[in-house]
Amino acid sequence: MLAVRAGKPYLPWHDPREATRLLRYALHREGFTHTYQSSGNGMSVLSVTSELTVWCRKGSFVWNEDGLTVTHPAADPVGAARLVTRHLRRPADERPDETRARGESPPTDSVR
Repeated sequence: MLAVRAGKPYLPWHDPREATRLLRYALHREGFTHTYQSSGNGMSVLSVTSELTVWCRKGSFVWNEDGLTVTHPAADPVGAARLVTRHLRRPADERPDETRARGESPPTDSVR
């Protein structure tokens, strides 16, 4: 149980563990039921898939998407779940080529 001062409203997003729990439940409603949550030291982490981990710290959810860092307010776990779901369900042909995003040329079969 969390300690809350009398007369002060409890805001779940002030506790990373609670905000991540709400995100996890929102993702479960979207079909992502095999998630893993761990919390400690003022932050919480949610493993959604083997490719995507969401961190919650200092009032924000943070994850990497196509080589970019995405942040979303922890006060809106349903909105974060929508963004994560949209990213994970995007067809592979619509995702940017990560080798080009890093400035590398794609591999070829030729021996030039």
